[in-house]
Amino acid sequence: MALDRQEKQTLRLVLAYKITSLVIFCMGVLWSIFSLSSGQWLLALADGTMVLIALVSWLLIRFGKLSAALILSEYTFLAFAIAFCLLFDTPTATAPRVSHLYLLVLAALGYINYLRRGSWVQLLLIALCLGAFVTFSSQMLVFPFAHPVPDAFRGPGTWINAIVATALLCGCMYVMKLELSKSNGLARELKSALWNEEFELFYQKQVDGDGRIIGAEALLRWRHPGRGYVSPGEFIPVAEEAGMMPQLGSWVIADACKTLSRWRDDPALGHLTVSVNVSADQFLVSDFERLVLGTLAFHGVPPAKLKLELTESVVATDIETVVARMNALRAAGITISLDDFGTGYSSLSYLRRLPLQQLKIDRSFVQEALTSTRGSSLVKSIIQLGQDLGLRILAEGVETEEQFRFLREMGCQEFQGFLFGRPVARPQFEKDNALHLS
Repeated sequence: MALDRQEKQTLRLVLAYKITSLVIFCMGVLWSIFSLSSGQWLLALADGTMVLIALVSWLLIRFGKLSAALILSEYTFLAFAIAFCLLFDTPTATAPRVSHLYLLVLAALGYINYLRRGSWVQLLLIALCLGAFVTFSSQMLVFPFAHPVPDAFRGPGTWINAIVATALLCGCMYVMKLELSKSNGLARELKSALWNEEFELFYQKQVDGDGRIIGAEALLRWRHPGRGYVSPGEFIPVAEEAGMMPQLGSWVIADACKTLSRWRDDPALGHLTVSVNVSADQFLVSDFERLVLGTLAFHGVPPAKLKLELTESVVATDIETVVARMNALRAAGITISLDDFGTGYSSLSYLRRLPLQQLKIDRSFVQEALTSTRGSSLVKSIIQLGQDLGLRILAEGVETEEQFRFLREMGCQEFQGFLFGRPVARPQFEKDNALHLS
């Protein structure tokens, strides 16, 4: 199975951290031996601390604890580098300070992780590393009680640390180049794919409490001429970064309307709705309502047959504009659903203002509903909240009969997941549901 973009980024990040941890571990062992042999016990203790940090970080990564390894290694190495510069690596007339060069390596690793999963924690780390590097490069800062590295170590140590830090930084830059060049190349391919009609919609059915099909969700797939089907997890983030989501989203709505028009007179599928995911970039386009209603009218599809699924990130952008736009769409007859409820910016203050008609329980909550008391209580609360607000509740990611029964008993009305069918291309969807189209 092909790895998606985030998985590949994670593998590159793991490799970069493993190599860095291993190099620092080996250097720490080497310098510890030299320090002990010359009776520099305090310096040996510092080198031993570096060895321990590198070892723990490598073991955490080795056993799949990437998040814990990042938090520990990044901020602990930052604190260690600053302390080492102030206490041991004091610049002299014959040898400059060099340990602060590793701060650039740490900042580069933080940026690689930021490319994988952006967060303020990584931005803070990058800022602290760069700030500390500039400070140590510009000032002769040392502790009054510093214990400078002996001159016998400073000569070779200056060259070794400078070479190793530069090599590690070059390695990080190479990894960043892979990520950025891959993203740019994939963005160009996406633009060509839209022109060459390489995209298609898969459909996953949605059922009611009796298991009867009531609708389908349209899911975008890219049929690459050389790679086969490319995972949405790989190309959607690139499309977002390239600003292509309004174009892709418009194509999805148009193709979904073609399908609804095709199914309109079929006795087995004429009653179904089709759900379409809408990104924040697409929803906030100034003439979004006109484009959607114009597409429906062009294909002769009643607005009530189309359901727009918005994520919580959409409604968190500009609440006043979002509410006005949602009101206009709902007034035209389009159903508005809040997708992945509870995973983003959940807030009752905005939820009560939104003209929604449906809440979708995220699959992660469904998976935990029968495995923990907390998960079960959370699902019950979401369903109760939706009912109190007069909304219909759809649970996605339903995979077992036990989950189906539990959700139905809690009051959930609609369901989607592998238990009822996997996403399939339109011809297969029609065949599976015994349609009678010409």
